[in-house]
Amino acid sequence: MTQSRTHTCDELRISDVGKKVVLAGWYENMRRVSKNLGFLILRDFYGTTQIVIETEELMNEVNELNTETTIQVTGVVRERSSKNTQIHTGEIEVVPEKVDVLGKCIYSELPFEINRSKEADETARLKYRYLDLRNPEVKEKIILRSKVVSRLRESMTNHGFLEITTPILTASSPEGARDYIVPSRKYPGKFYALPQAPQQFKQLLMTSGFDRYFQIAPCFRDEDARADRSPGEFYQLDLEMAFASQEDVFAVIEDVLPPVFEEFGTYKRASKAPFARISYKDALEQYGTDKPDLRIKLKLKDSTEILGGCGFGPFEGANIEAVVVPGYKGTRKQIDAICAQVEVVTAKKAYWFRLDEQGEIVGGIAKFLQDRKDEVIKALGLKNGDFVAVAAEQKKADACKVAGVIRKLFGVEVPELFDKECYEFCWIVDFPMYEIGEESGELEFCHNPFSMPQGGLKALCEEDPLSINAYQYDLVVNGVELSSGAVRNHDPEIMIKAFEIVGLGENDVRSKFPAMYNAFCYGAPPHAGIAPGVDRMVMLLCDAPTIREIIPFPMAANGQDMMCGAPGEVTEKQLKEVHIKITE
Repeated sequence: MTQSRTHTCDELRISDVGKKVVLAGWYENMRRVSKNLGFLILRDFYGTTQIVIETEELMNEVNELNTETTIQVTGVVRERSSKNTQIHTGEIEVVPEKVDVLGKCIYSELPFEINRSKEADETARLKYRYLDLRNPEVKEKIILRSKVVSRLRESMTNHGFLEITTPILTASSPEGARDYIVPSRKYPGKFYALPQAPQQFKQLLMTSGFDRYFQIAPCFRDEDARADRSPGEFYQLDLEMAFASQEDVFAVIEDVLPPVFEEFGTYKRASKAPFARISYKDALEQYGTDKPDLRIKLKLKDSTEILGGCGFGPFEGANIEAVVVPGYKGTRKQIDAICAQVEVVTAKKAYWFRLDEQGEIVGGIAKFLQDRKDEVIKALGLKNGDFVAVAAEQKKADACKVAGVIRKLFGVEVPELFDKECYEFCWIVDFPMYEIGEESGELEFCHNPFSMPQGGLKALCEEDPLSINAYQYDLVVNGVELSSGAVRNHDPEIMIKAFEIVGLGENDVRSKFPAMYNAFCYGAPPHAGIAPGVDRMVMLLCDAPTIREIIPFPMAANGQDMMCGAPGEVTEKQLKEVHIKITE
């Protein structure tokens, strides 16, 4: 049988009345009025059309079908007497001459109601994802993803970038996360790895003489899921530019992304170029995080000097950070609830007081501040009605971190301080090249070991390593890290010195990154790049609660594919072919 249709289920209009048409789709539901009258809703990818059953014979045929059976309807379009203005086809209906079954649904009960699948348990949704995706509300997010990727490709091509794909099977390398490894059949005891990112390959392309590269790149990392991170695999807009500086990368991103966010986003405003640029140090000290949400118009204030020594126990010997929240009029119950949230997020306490309309310090820790009221008001720049939330910790970094959470939770409560309906981008720049590892207590690379140190070889030879910054940058939007990038260290001499500082020599670099190091020895151009996450981008655009909502076939948070049963067992024969033996 030829499975054809003359129109989609969202296409017919009042001008089509009288036409003989063929529609195909899923039998969504039917309202039965009598034994020879019923109103069937037919749904396809594009929309729905009402089918009016007016004969007992056709009614009997349809009564034998389960909902979600795919059918083909041949009939005539007529004007509806009771119009539905909520759908595009609401002025017409189709009176069928025949109904043919194309694909029978054999189950009389579904795991969930299709149009209410988002209310179902997530395990059921993931197991029956092919049913979940029939829900127009769920499907729209996948359509949005396709449109966003298409627009990104178009924009990158217009900026002179070539789309080049890079290998999926490659060598394992230490890039920060755990590799997915693939055993080799031909080389016993050896393994491929799935790429955590195309990082080395795109740098090799620059060394090969390609000027501007991009791809919508799949990346594989064996790491745990979060609301904004999918376990296993994700996609990024990966790009690299030869003979480029940090400013060149910024210019491209600032031109490519805002139009995409304005066109496809829930909010229709996005930052214009140039984006705000905030040093890593300033971000931590002013916002309490290296991922600040600039829609919140608040900054931290170092208040150690003015609030320390006031007699309040937790402040003694502590670093104190305050967040002044003008216009916050929360009740004591509301304040306590937000302070409890701070403690849940940080495992640390928040304290507070306010300046009332009479200019008196009241509430919370107010009694400890009465003898220095005027100094506190002046130092914090308080006006009557201002609310002040405070973090106090022995380490300044800890105090800033807690205050950053305070800033976020209290700031969103005041509409005048929180411009919610926009996308606010910023660059976090000047990341430290090195740090003291929390676990090792030794000097380590802070982020990407292949970033170019600011000051080059001279800085590495003459300066305290902890004072050296790297040409590394993060792109942040609405408090979410969208991407990291860097100017690459393309000079073998500088690279060797950078690794020597953390106790690794030339042989270590050669053995761990042989292709890239050797390529650089043949004359590499300066190059820089970045890789905004596509999944996270789409999640922000449609304001989805988790990243799984915008991935066609996502894994569960525990890393399992509920639909296909991965990870699963393989046969003994398969294991022998790749020289693997499973032991207890």
